[in-house]
Amino acid sequence: MSIYDLNVTARDGSEVSLADYKGKVLLIVNTATGCGFTPHYEPLEAMYKEYRDQGFEILDFPCNQFADQAPGSDDEIHEFCQVKFGTEFPQFKKIDVNGENADPLFALLATEKPFEGFGKGFKNKALEKLAQANNSKFGEKAYIKWNFTKFLVDREGNIIARFEPTVDMDDVKKAVAAAL
Repeated sequence: MSIYDLNVTARDGSEVSLADYKGKVLLIVNTATGCGFTPHYEPLEAMYKEYRDQGFEILDFPCNQFADQAPGSDDEIHEFCQVKFGTEFPQFKKIDVNGENADPLFALLATEKPFEGFGKGFKNKALEKLAQANNSKFGEKAYIKWNFTKFLVDREGNIIARFEPTVDMDDVKKAVAAAL
């Protein structure tokens, strides 16, 4: 199965085929408005502005499964992102990325590029413990460990990288530039 075989739900409830993005480099992200990583919206938007004319898209999927950090409605979340960070990239309907109701896109992404850890350091170890406690209820379907996990997809639909939220955004940008 390819990501191009899947549909996702737009904020307005309409279905969007990921095949519409064939030929583009994609960065697919699960997000939250009340997370310690919410400031990632700023470098994401800067990347989007810099590279969108080269065939780059960011697909933003809000998720409230991590310590209830995205409690608002789809419209409230969208307004927050536009006002606070000036986001222009596509933001989709809030979804689950773990458990029985996990969106098939994130199940596919995480199966192709599984979690390999948050990295070294005290903060990363603390996040790993928090994530383990939060995600223990999802068992084998704990696909995503925390908000702002990013997946890089090349122009042919291949999932080429996974970036945990602890990865420096400059490293994400370098990988995006290389994929373009």
